[in-house]
Amino acid sequence: MSSSNIPATTDSLFQASEAKTPAEAISILYGILEDPSSSSEALRIKEQAITNLSDLLRQEGRAQDLQNLLTKLRPFFSLIPKAKTAKIVRVIVDAVAKIPGTSDLQIALCKEIVQWTRAEKRTFLRQRIEARLAALLMENKEYVEALNLLSGLIKEVRRLDDKLLLVEIDLLESKLHFSLRNLPKAKAALTAARTAANAIYVPPAQQGTIDLQSGILHAEEKDYKTAYSYFFEAFEAFNALEDPQAIYSLKYMLLCKIMVNQADDVAGIISSPKVGLQYQGPELDAMKAIADAHSKRSLKLFEIALQNFRTQLDEDPIVHRHLSSLYDTLLEQNLCRLIEPFSRVEIAHIAELIELPAHHVEKKLSQMILDKKFAGTLDQGAGCLIIFDDPKTDAIYPATLETIANMEKVVDSLYARSAKIMA
Repeated sequence: MSSSNIPATTDSLFQASEAKTPAEAISILYGILEDPSSSSEALRIKEQAITNLSDLLRQEGRAQDLQNLLTKLRPFFSLIPKAKTAKIVRVIVDAVAKIPGTSDLQIALCKEIVQWTRAEKRTFLRQRIEARLAALLMENKEYVEALNLLSGLIKEVRRLDDKLLLVEIDLLESKLHFSLRNLPKAKAALTAARTAANAIYVPPAQQGTIDLQSGILHAEEKDYKTAYSYFFEAFEAFNALEDPQAIYSLKYMLLCKIMVNQADDVAGIISSPKVGLQYQGPELDAMKAIADAHSKRSLKLFEIALQNFRTQLDEDPIVHRHLSSLYDTLLEQNLCRLIEPFSRVEIAHIAELIELPAHHVEKKLSQMILDKKFAGTLDQGAGCLIIFDDPKTDAIYPATLETIANMEKVVDSLYARSAKIMA
């Protein structure tokens, strides 16, 4: 950082832009900020210098310098309007967020800004930084601290009736409750976000996020058709904005198709002009592999896909949860099909046919027997599965129940008639 000041003029900005190295440009921009002049033109030049400096520090990956820059700028913030201060702070925080591996630094930075805004009584800026801090804590899986922060913030924002911020906070609360597996509260928070959004203009990116969360909650309730429509709306919004979240909306659309046994549609969606030209990559390759395994009812292909695309499938909690359910269903269907011709069969033989470890097959068969998916028992001593014939229900029982029901109607009818005669 240069200690010598440089005049805050357009020429100085041009000199920084023409610098041969980023380090030289950064030094010139720091020098512009050292200029003691506080004229309106100088302040405007300094604002531009801060924006340019933030971009350069981000490109160089100097996250700590960005944090120090915010501290250094506090005297400057007292010279400009609060709205401009809020804009500059958000620009610098955004720049830090774009540097990989800085989540802990971002949390520390946001906490530092919150303390400063409380001391300076900058409520508008503090509320937005607190909302961002809650989002960072959620990403860091510090759910309890994030919820505690949001609970106080929601009450405060509702009193001020800042609906745009309220939408963001309610949406964040919905995501937090979903992460904690509290679906009723997640749905209630999402409904609150939709209600607030209906009263104002919501930016397309925010609307896309609402639709994406709606799709996730509907998918969690196994309503995959409705979830697909929400994911499609989210994809359209993100695709128009060229937002990176578009690929995840598309991925969840394909997941819904697979979960409703329409895996054959996946290849058509991936090869469509809108998708095929922009969104090819491991995320879609993973879903294509799962769709192929599901179409062929092949557990071996399913497991190969899970191994080859572990990052895209296992490490995505939403996809992982639904694929676990799909895997169990597929395994049950395959086992039922394989044991159907037998009355007694070795577990090792079933494991060989289905190409899975014997202990895994034995555990699943015992679970299916307990869940009454089929009638049978495991002879562990002999390592065999004994399948019973389906017990036939005696026809006398339903007939008896029907007779009793008819007798009840007769008695009720006789009682009604006798009541009329007595009257």
